[in-house]
Amino acid sequence: MNDAIEIVVVGAHLSGLPLNHELTSRGGVFRRAVTTQPSYRFFALAGGPPRRPGLLRVAAGTGHAIAAEVWALPPEGFGSFVAAIPAPLCIGTLLLADGTTPKGFLVEPEGLAGAEEISRHGGWRAFLAAQAAP
Repeated sequence: MNDAIEIVVVGAHLSGLPLNHELTSRGGVFRRAVTTQPSYRFFALAGGPPRRPGLLRVAAGTGHAIAAEVWALPPEGFGSFVAAIPAPLCIGTLLLADGTTPKGFLVEPEGLAGAEEISRHGGWRAFLAAQAAP
C-alpha cells in the first residue's frame, strides 16, 4: 500500500478490541506499536458501550507517553473511517516517540465533561486491566 495513510489508535480500535473491525474491514493493516511523546493527558470518556478513551494534547513534557498502535488504511478506507468518527472524538496530528507525526485520535476539550483522567495507566489496555482487577 504505497498510498496508505497512517492513523494512530489508542482505545477501542486497538488490535483485538471491540472496534478494531472498523479498521480491518476497510483494508487496515497493522504497522507498529508505539507510544506518544509525553505531551498528552488520557481520559476514559463518559458513555458507551463500548468504553472509549480521549487523548488531549498538552504542552510538551507536561503530559504522559501513551501506548498506541499505528495502522495504515487505503485512502478510500481512511476517508470512510474518519467520516464515521463521532464527536467529541476527532482526528489530528499526533507526536509519537519514534519521531513520526501521523494522523490519529484526539478528543475535543468539551468532551471531557464527566470523564476520568487515566494518564497514570499509560494506555487503554493497562486501564482496562486495572478495571478488571479485583
